[in-house]
Amino acid sequence: MKKILSVLSLFLIGLLVLSGCESDKETSSNVDGNGIKTFTAFMAVPGKELPDDNRMMNKIAEKIGAKADVTWLTGQTASERIGVMIAGGEYPDFIDGSDGTAALINAGALIPLEDYLDDYPNIKNLYTDAQWNQIRNEDGHIYIIPQFGVVKGQNMAVNHSDEAFWIQKRILEWADYPEITTLDEYFDLIESYLKENPTSEDGQKNIGFSILSDDWRYFCLENPPQFLAGYPNDGAAVIDPVTKEAKVYDQIPEAKEYYKILSEKFAKGIVDPETFTMSYDQYIAKISSGRVLGMVDQYWQFQDAETSLKSQGLDHLTYVPLDLVLDKNVTPQYFSPPTLNVANGLGISISNKDVEGSLKFLNDLLDPEIMVMRTWGEKGVDYEVDDKGLFYRTEEQRKNAKNQNYVTNNFSDYNYFPTYTGMMEDGINAVSPGEQPDEFYATLSDLDRKILDAYGYKKWTDFLTPVKENAPWYPIYSATNGWTASTPEGISKEKMTEVKQQWLPKVIMTPPDKFESAWSDYMDAYNSQVDVKAYEDALTKEVQRRIEVSESTN
Repeated sequence: MKKILSVLSLFLIGLLVLSGCESDKETSSNVDGNGIKTFTAFMAVPGKELPDDNRMMNKIAEKIGAKADVTWLTGQTASERIGVMIAGGEYPDFIDGSDGTAALINAGALIPLEDYLDDYPNIKNLYTDAQWNQIRNEDGHIYIIPQFGVVKGQNMAVNHSDEAFWIQKRILEWADYPEITTLDEYFDLIESYLKENPTSEDGQKNIGFSILSDDWRYFCLENPPQFLAGYPNDGAAVIDPVTKEAKVYDQIPEAKEYYKILSEKFAKGIVDPETFTMSYDQYIAKISSGRVLGMVDQYWQFQDAETSLKSQGLDHLTYVPLDLVLDKNVTPQYFSPPTLNVANGLGISISNKDVEGSLKFLNDLLDPEIMVMRTWGEKGVDYEVDDKGLFYRTEEQRKNAKNQNYVTNNFSDYNYFPTYTGMMEDGINAVSPGEQPDEFYATLSDLDRKILDAYGYKKWTDFLTPVKENAPWYPIYSATNGWTASTPEGISKEKMTEVKQQWLPKVIMTPPDKFESAWSDYMDAYNSQVDVKAYEDALTKEVQRRIEVSESTN
């Protein structure tokens, strides 16, 4: 009997040893033979996955002992993909949920970070104490680290990365560099050019104006009224600067006027007839072909298409941003200072087995030396340094930086990890090579220099009127990211989206002589299906709360 028990004991001990080995294997499986940790990350936005042998990703990994394997959103909306993750209960180490961030927090998928921050100064110092308080969830915890909105030193932006009406550079040159202020002037110019130039250089039909309307990207279709009326991109509503009350921009006079103009242009063939049926990929393909004369969009949505055109030397088919209004007496507010969006950011999931190692990785990515590697690349390969410490690129290095294949294989892509813009810690160099004044000018084509010189500008952002300071509630749309269908305002938001996606294409495609009737039907549907008061009241309440927070921290 003792022999049997002895054998059984040895067997159980063996199982425990094997179990322990398996456990160790599981927790250390993200460390390679060189001691480099690999974390998993998912960003609920479209992006491009880099090859495993990407040079700078591996250089950074060698320097800090860690890297991230980043995957991006494909084939689903952010909410759909996050919903699948929540249902399965398994998550990557890092996650940016985009529109699904609130759902992740509500599901308990993200760990609270506030007790860790003091140990990671680069992360902690990214924001002020007041800003960290803004980032806190209603339950008092900090679940996310917003990646964008931090400017160190001065804002060096040379390109407009947000929404605008865009026009091809060849049209400005053709028209002898006109001043374009209003929507009417914009469409008159496009229509005149299209009349004289109905086809592109390769014989394809030019497209006057395109509107991206695919799925969640339809904001290009529904939000221009706020800009045209002289409001900034609060997104969810316009806020009266005097009364501090929120109002849906779908029902302001400028909305009706805008869609009436689009109805007229659609009937004339100026607006792309496929604008309401084409996919995002088809939209990008059309821009990449150089046939689209103008559109209203956020730059990041078509940036890859413009990069492709530039790499082919087709700068005349790229775009200039315009901050159009309906009334010349209205001051546009398209170009706002970078702002902190407290509703979205990078979180660490409950599936992460190395929280402290993950935070060290983020902290290291914000180290001044690593920031240079993230943005400029490798000294002597991607950039040079003069005797005053100023970074610059040779002509060959500039060509490489324009080559998409080279960029994919050689430059890092930690853009959706915590970062900042403006100036490097040295106070000499811009964070982004493209914002280094001498580098920016050196990379311009002859046409680009010609256009800027003709208008007396130094950079593309000079085409826009800068907003001096953001209001304390800006951007109010971030408040809606946490709304759910369990509240009147959340239901109203969903219904509003449904009504606009259904009716705005109908209104625009309606013959101009029947526009009034179509608009009336649209408003009837809107008011019968959307609880506008609940929606506006919730936003007005949030505006007041943000004002109070701002006043208490100043």
